[in-house]
Amino acid sequence: MIEIRNLSKYYGDFCAVNSISLEVPKGQILGFLGPNGAGKTTTVRMVTGFLPLTDGEIVIDGYDISTDSMAVRQRIGYLPENTPLYTDMNVVDYLRFIVDMRRDGINRPEHRIKSVIEQCDLGEVVHKDIGELSKGFRQRVGLAQAMVHDPPILLLDEPTVGLDPNQIVEIRGLIKELGREKTVVLCSHILPEVEATCGRVVIIHQGRIVADGSPKDLQATAEGKGSVYVLLKNAGSDASDKLAAVPGVENVSTSTSVSDSVMSFTLETFKGADPREEIFRMCVDNGYILLEMSRREVSLEDVFRDLTKKESA
Repeated sequence: MIEIRNLSKYYGDFCAVNSISLEVPKGQILGFLGPNGAGKTTTVRMVTGFLPLTDGEIVIDGYDISTDSMAVRQRIGYLPENTPLYTDMNVVDYLRFIVDMRRDGINRPEHRIKSVIEQCDLGEVVHKDIGELSKGFRQRVGLAQAMVHDPPILLLDEPTVGLDPNQIVEIRGLIKELGREKTVVLCSHILPEVEATCGRVVIIHQGRIVADGSPKDLQATAEGKGSVYVLLKNAGSDASDKLAAVPGVENVSTSTSVSDSVMSFTLETFKGADPREEIFRMCVDNGYILLEMSRREVSLEDVFRDLTKKESA
């Protein structure tokens, strides 16, 4: 559905996107990640036709963005991070306006409007002016306008911004449902949200793709370390050194005094190591009271930070 080949974008001598290639098939939910200034937003804007390409190709559902721009736009629903809404219009009139502006032969437009109102749970505010709505409801109106023409491809930039936890769960479920029959590209800085929603993750940094795979695959191949959190009572002043000497522990990254007799420690571990049993034995040998110990695996956030820091070095 989305084919990007050797795509580049220059602003003068500055290269914002550097010869990236990417294919996203139908029915896939792709998490597209990158730190600020990485080229993520520039790439999305080129895919939507908002920005011209400097070099390369973008083909959407068989249509080339450079020669069939209108056909491409008809096949994309776009929710930008800052949704452009007309605050003096009510919700249903705004959606009717979007349908009229598109002029792309939407079948049964009133039925589509009713459908997206139900999907985005806007029934209780459908006749309210958008300017009267909370940020969460405005975000859902933005999602509805992206979906109203029933496009095969959705580009969603931070779709859960401003939503409460219950609404986030609902939107996550909606995105997963849409992903069964549409191509969905989700841009977000909320990495646990990406991990829970997306089957594939692409990380872009300094204009280049630095990672591409499922969240689990990226975690398995990451250079980031796991960690173990330990809470000790009656630990000696040399507890950090003793913990650091446990096999499998690379270093003690933080230690904090919780009270006069209780200390917390975060231990970075070597990749694949699980030193919890040895930590327990060390505590017994030294008379430390082990109040709490928990292991933390490498997360998508660790992968993201490791790749973007490494590339910046």
